[in-house]
Parts: sequence; C-alpha cells; structure tokens
Amino acid sequence: MDSNAWKKVEIARDKDRPTALDYIENIFEDFIELHGDRDFAEDGAIVCGIATLKGRNYTIIAEQKGRDTKENIKRNFGMPNPESYKKAIRFMKQSEKFNRPLITFIDTKGAYPGIGAEERGQGQVIAKSIEIMSSLNVPTISYVIGEGSSGGALAIGVADRVCMLENAIYSILSPEGYASILWKDSSRKEEAAEKMKLTAKDLLDFNIIDEILNEPEGNAKNSILEMSNIIKEDIVTNMEKLMKTDKDTLLDNRYNKYRKMGGDY
Repeated sequence: MDSNAWKKVEIARDKDRPTALDYIENIFEDFIELHGDRDFAEDGAIVCGIATLKGRNYTIIAEQKGRDTKENIKRNFGMPNPESYKKAIRFMKQSEKFNRPLITFIDTKGAYPGIGAEERGQGQVIAKSIEIMSSLNVPTISYVIGEGSSGGALAIGVADRVCMLENAIYSILSPEGYASILWKDSSRKEEAAEKMKLTAKDLLDFNIIDEILNEPEGNAKNSILEMSNIIKEDIVTNMEKLMKTDKDTLLDNRYNKYRKMGGDY
C-alpha cells in the first residue's frame, strides 16, 4: 500500500528531524532550563524552563527525544515517566503564578509504559496534567513538532491554540499499536495510519487543531533555522491576540473548544 499517512509517520519519526531543544534554542532569546519534580526524580523526557521572546517572558514545557543511543537513554527515548508530568504540572502552576504565557512542544511516542511508571501513578498524573492545563488562566499554545501520541502528548496539549507542523502526526496511539489491537497484526501499520486520520490535514479538517505550519522545502530538517522562524512568528502573532483576551473569556473559549470536540467526535 502506498500510504501518504505512513510517509508522514516516517518523516515525523526521522532521527534527523529537529527536536524541541533545537527549536527552543533558535526561537527564544534566552532559555533557562529548570529541573526536577520536587518529589521523586528528574526525568529528561520533558524539558521545562523559562525564556523570553521580544520582551515577553514565557514558560516552556517540551517533550524531548534523542538522536543517538546515549541521548535517547538520557531522554528515555522521549517517553515521559510520571516525574516528567509532575515537573510539567509544577511549571504550569508557576506560569500562572507569575502570569507567564505557556508554550509547549509535543513530540513523543507516548508516556513510558513501564511497571515502575505505572506504580508511581502514570495514568493519574497524566489526568492531573490535563486538568491543570485546561484550567490555567494564562494563554497557552501547543506545537506538535513530530509524533504526538496518546495521553503522553495530550497531557501537555490542552491549549488555547494547537498547531501542527506539516509532517507531524497526532493520534490516540501508534499505527503499529492500532493494527495490533484491531487486527492482531502490526504489519498492517500502513493501513492503520490511513484509517487513523493522524495527519495535520486530517486533524485540521476535524477541527482538532487550529493551524498547520508549512515546513521548508517540505521537511523541517532541511532548515532548522527557517522552521524556527516560522514557529517564532506564529508564537508572536497568536500570543498578541491571546494576551488581549480577558481571563474569563480565555477560560470560557478553551472550555468550549474542548467540550465541542468531546461532543462531536
């Protein structure tokens, strides 16, 4: 099967695709990474910190993959443990406390499914992250830059605006997982990718996301700087509008946005 959706999956997973830290370095004037969940451990699959852009302070929460074995081990292959989500929640609350708008970068195969992660409350902390982010009284924008899979992605994706790069994917689970569950045959992954409607165009058509950002020459890895500038301008443009919205309206709009999704799909 010549699957356009599967081609997008392969591009989104490309080890040479720009990561969240690549974009953070090129978009923001400075970035200070802060660590730890203040409870158990530091988990490198999610990077958190503060940054500035054109005179405005931001809180940054970003899922981070590695490119080689050493970095992937450090980042747990971009699959967050509960400690990453607890850290993210800490910075969500901090963004509200200091009235800093929140930017998140989504790029994960999903939350880490290990026994230890489950014992430490993986599902519960993902649910808590969704709850906290949905009720923040500061503007929020999420960018799906690569893979956006399952609750591991949604945990930091309940934003006022959700934007996807042209070749990013966003879905309930991986195509291999979908095929294994539905047909007991993971080799039907390309067929699954088509049925899952996981491309940026599909999700824009369903009003799940708000915007698609085109990639330079059809692939973000062709120019990290150009792609970073596209995201930078998008942040500035959208944040100017969101910052003019009063907090009650901001919360009402966000509630209605996700309530509509739950009712229609």
